[in-house]
Amino acid sequence: MLGLLLLITCKAINPEGQNLLQLKSGFVDSLNHLSNWEVKDQIPCAWTGVNCTTDRNSFVFSMDLNNLNLSGTISPIIGMLIHLSYLDLSGNQFSGKIPGQIGNLFNLEVLKLHNNNFEGEIPHEIGKLVNLVRCNLCNNRLSGDIPDEFGNLSSLVEFVAYTNNLSGSLPSTIGRLRNLTIFRVGQNLISGSIPAEIYGCENIEVLGVAMNALNGQVPKELGMLSNLQEMILWSNQLTGTMPPEIGNCMNLRTIALYENNLIGTIPATIRNLMNLENLYLYRNGLNGSIPVSLGNLSMAKEIDFSENELSGTIPREFGRIKGLTLLYLFQNQLTGAIPVELCDLQNLSKLDLSINNLTGSIPVGLQYLTQLNQLQLFENFLTGKIPPKLGVFSRLWAMDFSNNNLRGQIPRYLCRHSNLILLNLWSNKLTGKIPSEFTFCKSLVQLRLGSNSLTGSFPLDLCNLPNLTTIELDQNRFSGPITPEIKNCKGLQRLSLSSNYFTSQLPGGIGDLSKLVVFNISSNRFVGNIPLGIFNCTTLQRLDLSQNQFMGPLPYQIGILTQLELLRIADNALTGAIPLFLGKLSHLIELQIGGNNFSGPIPKELGKMCSLQIAMNLSFNSLSGNIPDEIGNLALLEYLLLNDNGLTGGIPATFANLSSLMDLNVSYNNLTGPLPPISLFEHMAVSSFVGNKGLCGGPLGQCNDSPDLSSASFSRKASIPLRKVIVIISAVIGGLSLLFIAIISVVR
Repeated sequence: MLGLLLLITCKAINPEGQNLLQLKSGFVDSLNHLSNWEVKDQIPCAWTGVNCTTDRNSFVFSMDLNNLNLSGTISPIIGMLIHLSYLDLSGNQFSGKIPGQIGNLFNLEVLKLHNNNFEGEIPHEIGKLVNLVRCNLCNNRLSGDIPDEFGNLSSLVEFVAYTNNLSGSLPSTIGRLRNLTIFRVGQNLISGSIPAEIYGCENIEVLGVAMNALNGQVPKELGMLSNLQEMILWSNQLTGTMPPEIGNCMNLRTIALYENNLIGTIPATIRNLMNLENLYLYRNGLNGSIPVSLGNLSMAKEIDFSENELSGTIPREFGRIKGLTLLYLFQNQLTGAIPVELCDLQNLSKLDLSINNLTGSIPVGLQYLTQLNQLQLFENFLTGKIPPKLGVFSRLWAMDFSNNNLRGQIPRYLCRHSNLILLNLWSNKLTGKIPSEFTFCKSLVQLRLGSNSLTGSFPLDLCNLPNLTTIELDQNRFSGPITPEIKNCKGLQRLSLSSNYFTSQLPGGIGDLSKLVVFNISSNRFVGNIPLGIFNCTTLQRLDLSQNQFMGPLPYQIGILTQLELLRIADNALTGAIPLFLGKLSHLIELQIGGNNFSGPIPKELGKMCSLQIAMNLSFNSLSGNIPDEIGNLALLEYLLLNDNGLTGGIPATFANLSSLMDLNVSYNNLTGPLPPISLFEHMAVSSFVGNKGLCGGPLGQCNDSPDLSSASFSRKASIPLRKVIVIISAVIGGLSLLFIAIISVVR
């Protein structure tokens, strides 16, 4: 009916115009870009986006409606515009299916439908477009297979369909496309193997099938593609070895095979690729040594072999690749020293050799590389000193030497150019003080110096650094008080000072650190009450005040810290009752308050902490009364330590609900009665119950012949190591993950 009305009202318009108006009827033109498509015109040649031939017939040969904020659907009437050679509807919001009638446009040379919301399959009728040269369908919602008829597009030079939902296998008919130069279908759901017939694409320059589900081996037939420049196959499920035939693709500039399941060695034939600029093989299972012949890759700029199983030494021949800007070999099994020849790479900006088995010292020459901005050597066995002029000639922004055996002092000039963002020297054998020059490092975000032998007082001047979020000085030899000026560290999110010799009272100014997420001052010599100001830090997730000399009650304001996941205040001299408000900490996964002088009953409100998982440690206090039934609500709890208190009554039957419980210690209390019939109890050691005269059942034997649980054969001290072990285990499980700064080159 609509078509009939258009014929009646548009009889002054030529047939091409009639077809266009019917096509427009399916559009939503919210900005009226097509307002001049009017019925009064005899021909549509002056309409927006329409171009006609100049002969008397005025056929429409081009329609360009890109980026006009159009939506709606494409009518099958488009198949009537048989003179079209150029069709661009890209950058709009068209939806629905691509009509099969598009296959009637036998003159079409360019088809651009990208950046829309088209869905459904690519119509198999597209195979009729034998004159089609360029086809772009990317960034839509297309699904289904690439049709076999795709192989009929004998004129096709460029096909782009990445970021859709295409599935199925690549059609073997692709091998017929002798003129194809660009084929990009990354970020789809394409599976199966790469067809061996691809060797027929003799002119292909870009092969991009990244982020799919391809499997099988990389076909050796790829070695026949002499014009190939970009091999982009990353993030698939490719298996097997890299075919040595790749070395025949003399024009290759980029090989991106990372994030697959490749095994075997890196083929030495890659040395033939004299035009290669980028070689990305990371996150595979490659093994063996790195071929020394890769030093022949004189044009290489980026080489990334990280996260494989490579062994042997780092080839000194890398030093011959003068244009190299990035060298990532981290997380392999490399041994030996860092080659001094790497110091010849004057263009090197990113060097990451972390997580290997490297030995020896850091080459001094690295300090003279003026372009170096990222240097990561962590988790090796490096010894000696850090080059003293590191940072003088280069604008370092990330330096991570953690987990080595480096000695000496921290170089003064690491942040000379105020570019340094991350400095991580954790777990070495460094001595001396934090260089005063660091107080001018305005770019610094993370300072991680834990597990060394550094001395001095807390570096309060660091609080003036506007971007600093992390200070970790734990496990050193720092001493002295934390002064009230700590309140100036307002940007801090993580402050870890554990295992030092800090003394005096903790200043209330800590409460001004409103962004604090992690605060750890355990194993120091702090005294006095816990300052109320600390409860102003409402973003706290991990609070560790354990193993100090804090006294007085645990303030009820602890309930304000509702984001807490870890609370450790064990091994102090805290007194009074356990606050009921602990029950408000609904995100808490670990509670360690053992080794204090808390008294009174266990609050039943602790049973509301349903996220508790790692441990609840109330041991070595002076608690009394019954164990609340509500503790049985903690279904995720793995370790429950109630030993060495004055608890009375029986073990609640609700403990049968503690389905995740791995260990329980209630020794040295005044508990009585039979153990609940819980399977876990049947396999527990008697030492978990010793010191309770009235307990019986389970591993203790029948209630009428239970052993004397007050027997001197069980020492109170025997239960202490268990508590210590549990605390240590929970510290490991509950610790924050390390933050690594990594640069990943993404190629699609």
